[in-house]
Amino acid sequence: MGLLFLGRLGPALAEKADRDKPMSIESDLLQHDDLKQVSVFTGKVVATKGSIVMRGDRIEVRQDTQGYQYGLILSEPGKRAFYRQKREGLNEFMEGEAERIEYDGRADRVILMGRAELRRYRGTVLNDEMSGQWISYDNLTDKFRVDGQPAGEPAKAPSAGAPASRVRAVLTPRGAGGDAK
Repeated sequence: MGLLFLGRLGPALAEKADRDKPMSIESDLLQHDDLKQVSVFTGKVVATKGSIVMRGDRIEVRQDTQGYQYGLILSEPGKRAFYRQKREGLNEFMEGEAERIEYDGRADRVILMGRAELRRYRGTVLNDEMSGQWISYDNLTDKFRVDGQPAGEPAKAPSAGAPASRVRAVLTPRGAGGDAK
């Protein structure tokens, strides 16, 4: 069972300036294929692109012919990769963690898979928090979807002794804890 969350976060979008910023990456190893425009960074990888921060054990970055960048962020076994981005015109940040994170620069979308969690901060105060097995966050439309089942798996009843895969959300009302503007 999924949760489709529409319009709750207001009309603000991700930082528009992020699209035109260069991506800066630190890692233990880089393998680059200039012909295919693909770079694979491994070992304690930290990537920044404007207000975007991505961390993981492995980050694959490719660029299409129009210059849009796409990233795949993978965690170390048993850990989670990290993604954070400022929202346009507000003192708010969207932050997520998952075993696998896909960043699509053209669609301005982030998909978190495997023990996924998405949080919204107003300034430094945690306001909203969602978790599930799969989360898609669209920065352009400010919509997201949280699903308790891993991507591509149908909803099923939990087996004996196995925890139910459920969506969990804590949503703070607007005005509570102080609006960040």
